[in-house]
Amino acid sequence: MDTIASLFSFITTPVSWVIVQFHSVYGAIFGPDTGWAWGLSIVSLVILIRICLIPLFVKQIKATRAMQTLQPEMKKIQERYKNDRQRQSEEMMKLYKETGTNPLSSCLPILAQSPFFFALYHVLNSIASNDTVGVINDRLLESAQKAHIFGAPLAAKFTDSSDKVEALNSSLIDVRVVTAIMIILMSLSQFYTQRQLMTKNVDTSVKTPFMQQQKMLMYVFPIIFAVFGINFPVGVLVYWLTTNVWTMGQQMYVIHNNPTPGSKAQAAYLERLSKSVSKHGKTRGRGERAIVKAIVAKGRDRNEYERKFVNGLNKAGLAAQADGTVIKSESTAAAQAEDVASGAAAKRQQPKRQSKSQRQSGTAKAAGETTSLTKSDEPEDAEPAAPAKKDNAKPAGSTRSKAQSGQRKGPQRPKSPSKK
Repeated sequence: MDTIASLFSFITTPVSWVIVQFHSVYGAIFGPDTGWAWGLSIVSLVILIRICLIPLFVKQIKATRAMQTLQPEMKKIQERYKNDRQRQSEEMMKLYKETGTNPLSSCLPILAQSPFFFALYHVLNSIASNDTVGVINDRLLESAQKAHIFGAPLAAKFTDSSDKVEALNSSLIDVRVVTAIMIILMSLSQFYTQRQLMTKNVDTSVKTPFMQQQKMLMYVFPIIFAVFGINFPVGVLVYWLTTNVWTMGQQMYVIHNNPTPGSKAQAAYLERLSKSVSKHGKTRGRGERAIVKAIVAKGRDRNEYERKFVNGLNKAGLAAQADGTVIKSESTAAAQAEDVASGAAAKRQQPKRQSKSQRQSGTAKAAGETTSLTKSDEPEDAEPAAPAKKDNAKPAGSTRSKAQSGQRKGPQRPKSPSKK
């Protein structure tokens, strides 16, 4: 490890100078020999480095999303040229060149941060070995050796012997308890960061080998941190824990405000955006306009969540424009008002459903009214009709009783004369 760290000795002096400058500020507040002064100096170094790496982080996000988009095409190339590795590599490079993507872009923040990490390790290791390094002279070296973070010296390691820890004015139990807690927190923060990326910010509609690799790294990285963490000084653990927490917060911000298309985070974001746009009638901020502009530009290639977002705007009488703005749509509002009016009219014209007893009483009432009208229409001075012959006449009562007893209405078949 010292051999690797010595390769980055060219940056040791700038890193030690930055730590000393922050230490002069915090030393005036907490005291120059306190763990707070040296610990906060390391934390401030991390924040400064990560702020400088924000442009690379943005490039990493774009590269990662571009690689996710290319996964289906890459899979087709692998299946088409599975027996020709050279042709497969050529087609892959051609695809990267055409789309302007670079697989190494996703590793840029880690690669750019590595020199600072190894330089800080070299500085702290020199402090533990009682050697001056960079701009840290004998006076600062003595002050750094006196600094303790929760009882553990800044340059102590989990694997240090009791004699070495006692030389740094501490106990082995304090060192191992503090370093063990910091290693666990460092591994858990790394695991949560990777899990957050896998469960919320990955397009679940496309199953690719890239997702399997990310899932494997989610479990491998925490183990790597735990194994190497026992050989890190307390100051390096402070550095690495701080950068993990920064990465986790930075990723949470990106997932919340600029999620990957097709992911669960995008569904939640578009739902919030739809409510905000429907309430205010416009997009607010450059970020919202950029999201809406990208959705409009996709056209028919929109995913399920994006189509739902556009349909929600149309139902609210709004229309998304190509520049990312949202305006009121008169045609959509008129169609919506027409649908509401026609639905209300149909609801008014629909008759009220009646019960069986009401229908029967209504039928009987109508029949009575018809009979009374027929009788009242007859002239009062009309002569009574001539009586019919007795042979052909049938009493009304007998006909009604036969009909009620179940006999068939109408003319009956004559009986056989042989039975007379």
